[in-house]
Amino acid sequence: MAKTRVRVQATDPLVGMGLSSYLAMHSDFQVVTSKDEDAFDVAVVAAEGFTAATVTALRLTAATVARPVVLVVSDIDESQLITAVECGVVAILPRASVNQERLAQSVRAARAGGGMMPPHLIGRLLDHFRRLQRDVLLPNGLTLSGLTAREIEVLRLLADGLDTTEIAEEMRYSVRTVKAIIYGVMGRYKLRNRSQVVAHAVRAGLI
Repeated sequence: MAKTRVRVQATDPLVGMGLSSYLAMHSDFQVVTSKDEDAFDVAVVAAEGFTAATVTALRLTAATVARPVVLVVSDIDESQLITAVECGVVAILPRASVNQERLAQSVRAARAGGGMMPPHLIGRLLDHFRRLQRDVLLPNGLTLSGLTAREIEVLRLLADGLDTTEIAEEMRYSVRTVKAIIYGVMGRYKLRNRSQVVAHAVRAGLI
């Protein structure tokens, strides 16, 4: 089985050496130094605090290599947490409690497409999305998926095998309105046909 290649980046060189030594204790990891996107699978970024410099480094990684990031940081508040997630951070480890096994578990989760965070951070993240949905999305008829409730219902009926006329009758819309909704979704997500629209909705867990 191929090793997971990990790039370690730390504001404190001693911390970086410590994290690298933790990873070296596991035979399924290979610590690499190259910044080339083809040279590593997961980035581990360690910082004393979530400073402007930390954000800049995370944004650069997200923009240039698009690899999952494990962030080791002393503390992080809700607004910083959202910024971190936007920058590709999928796992967060409090610096004071990081150890060999927690770091290894976080890297493995990131490599597998998952993530790990302390329970209180997950709670903050969920609270943020609840407020976003309640205060911003719902008043504008939107959902967290970026689609309106009307668009999701059209996609659901399309997936059930109904044609445009049947959907119009079911939802009491005009055929023209139903077509406009479908074509709007196709254009937004660059989909070529209705089959791709349905497949996209299924993969996104919308229907």
